[in-house]
Amino acid sequence: MTDTTTDTVPAVTYKVRKARHPILGFVLQQPLGAMGLLVIIIMMLCGLFAEVVAPYDPLQIDYMAILQAPSADHWMGTDDFGRDILSRVIYGARTALAVGFIASLAGCSIGAIIGMVSAYFGGWVDTIIQRLMDVLLSFPIIVLALAIVAILGKNVVGGIDINLIIAIGLPIIPKVARVIRSSALAIRELPYIDAARAAGFSHKRIVMRHILPNVTAPFLIMLTAYVAQAILLEASLSFLGLGVTEPTPAWGLMLSGSAAQYYQEAPWMIIFPGIAISLAVFAFNLFGDALRDWLDPKVRM
Repeated sequence: MTDTTTDTVPAVTYKVRKARHPILGFVLQQPLGAMGLLVIIIMMLCGLFAEVVAPYDPLQIDYMAILQAPSADHWMGTDDFGRDILSRVIYGARTALAVGFIASLAGCSIGAIIGMVSAYFGGWVDTIIQRLMDVLLSFPIIVLALAIVAILGKNVVGGIDINLIIAIGLPIIPKVARVIRSSALAIRELPYIDAARAAGFSHKRIVMRHILPNVTAPFLIMLTAYVAQAILLEASLSFLGLGVTEPTPAWGLMLSGSAAQYYQEAPWMIIFPGIAISLAVFAFNLFGDALRDWLDPKVRM
């Protein structure tokens, strides 16, 4: 009897500690996800405090330092205008994360609203919405983004191209709407939803108080996953000349133009921006996968 009590107490204590320290529990259970989150935080801090972190002005041209290899003065070398690549990579993190977060948040939020409305009301509302989502899903993401950017052109507000965000966020909407709709359909059939309707609660209250909290977990998972996709799509559009333009520092833009001309003479012009893009996408994917497992009660048990 004594042995049984002794064995069970530590387990209960661990669960209590885990509940009190969810961040520590996440780090212990998902070390790879914690590493991804650490990389994301570092990139965010570098982007927010780029003026302090960057050793040089990313727009400063130095004709005496053109195409210098990595050294103590320029850790990642310089480009064909003598601009410090490390500083441009740091400032590029601000551009990539700002566009990625805003586009992903906007696309996922609109998609979640559409998905919940479609699932809750059903009938002809669901049919019309889903057919519109089918139309958007029929276009490849990059093709749809290219078409939107080409049609809308540029609309820079506060240093951020609003039309670029629309082009990146729009293809996210139908995918999120489908996932949220599937989750909301299962919730809509539960008894407490029928009880809420019978009690005379409004549609808005039922959706906001009962359906929305139950689709938060898949929403957060998709949000982190689509930030990585948005960063990659922004880099692709900038590389093609339809995204961020010179002289604004952007990772995709740093891979295009003169970088392709000097890839043999100055490979660092391609290597370091490419590493930044890969690291950001990899970090968000690691964190998204870990967050999915962490929020899944079956896995946590």
